[in-house]
Amino acid sequence: MTWIDFYNLLGIKDFIYFISSPALQDYLFPVKLVFAAFGMFFLAMVIYFMINSSWLQYKFLEDTTEFFFWQSYGTRETSKKWDKIKKRMESGTESDYKLAIIDADDLLMEVLDNRGYDSEDFKGAIDKVARLMTEGADGILNAHEARNSIVYNPDYKLSAEQTKKILDVYESAIKNIGLA
Repeated sequence: MTWIDFYNLLGIKDFIYFISSPALQDYLFPVKLVFAAFGMFFLAMVIYFMINSSWLQYKFLEDTTEFFFWQSYGTRETSKKWDKIKKRMESGTESDYKLAIIDADDLLMEVLDNRGYDSEDFKGAIDKVARLMTEGADGILNAHEARNSIVYNPDYKLSAEQTKKILDVYESAIKNIGLA
């Protein structure tokens, strides 16, 4: 038995001739136009949503950014925010010390969220990432307690030395988590 006999036996040859016949093609032309219109519409929607989403930036520009700046993606923004916190520390006023600690805590939570260590509460997020920290979770939790005291107790007193120690703990944690 040859392939031609096999095609004739199954009727494949007749089916191919029927599908490719000009009469059927003329009959299906409006259906082809409708499917081509749907295809163009969905292609335009895919392009529109790709342009307006951050997926392209995240997937393609991330590697380019890391290549040109020799840093992990997002590290530049974190560094800028941390520099702003340090400038607050240098001002010498207690209110700026308090704001610097609050901002450092917020920055740490942002880094935790970006790295996928988010949780319902701060302690849960720190417990998830405790293995990456050189200082340990206790130092971060103590710094967070100081931040809570600042937020909930307006009479909380803070010195420059305390602020420096607390910010050092936050800086160490941010660097350890950000580079992981």
